Amino acid sequence: MPGVPAGRPRLLEAALNGGRPRSEHPRVPRTPQELAADARACVEAGARVLHLHAYDGEREALAAEPSAAALRAVRAACPGVPISLSTSAAIEPDPDRRLALIAGWTELPELVTANQGEEGIAPLCEHLIARGVGIEAGLLSAADVEPFLRSGLAGRCVRVLLEPLDAEPEAALAHAAEIEARLAAGGVALEQVHHGDGVASWSVSVRALARGHAIRTGLEDTTLLPTGERAADNAELVRTAAALLG
Repeated sequence: MPGVPAGRPRLLEAALNGGRPRSEHPRVPRTPQELAADARACVEAGARVLHLHAYDGEREALAAEPSAAALRAVRAACPGVPISLSTSAAIEPDPDRRLALIAGWTELPELVTANQGEEGIAPLCEHLIARGVGIEAGLLSAADVEPFLRSGLAGRCVRVLLEPLDAEPEAALAHAAEIEARLAAGGVALEQVHHGDGVASWSVSVRALARGHAIRTGLEDTTLLPTGERAADNAELVRTAAALLG
């Protein structure tokens, strides 16, 4: 897969685990120690922001202690590298319970990802902004753009994540273009980080870089290399993405 012209943004974010089961890839990190080791390898491979989901055993967690344990381990391994925690409704679907869990965090990440199509996301973002946590506004579909614009959050977020989840590359590319167009029409000038799902994520990344945007990769987003072969681990995905930066 070809690289992109020189002079493009060099931000590369690594998404270490998400909710991907180990049955899909044995190297998905779970424990704080596994997250720390993968995080360090990804930073050495070129990642500049680290996104992760905390786990309590084999379950994703938003509770204070698992979140703090993951943050402490990754910060010790990667001092100075911004860490983004998930706030996904897939972890806790009840918006009041989710907000209560996050309000109980004793150690705060630099950033969170906040999916703008989810119920209760605006007050959750307001709470975290008031505590000094940066928001990566996640747009999983074009339909998420309008509620994001209505929320008034755009001017106070760090960046926006364009995350088309279509399995087919052509559909994912068209969806990314639609999300981008709706943001432009709404006057949103935030930094954009693009990624897709599965092998389509590489097509989304190439398009994004050619348009001057940043990208994300990691086992949360794909287990596959551009060739369709399975990646060995997060670090191999990040090295592959870093090569696209030129």
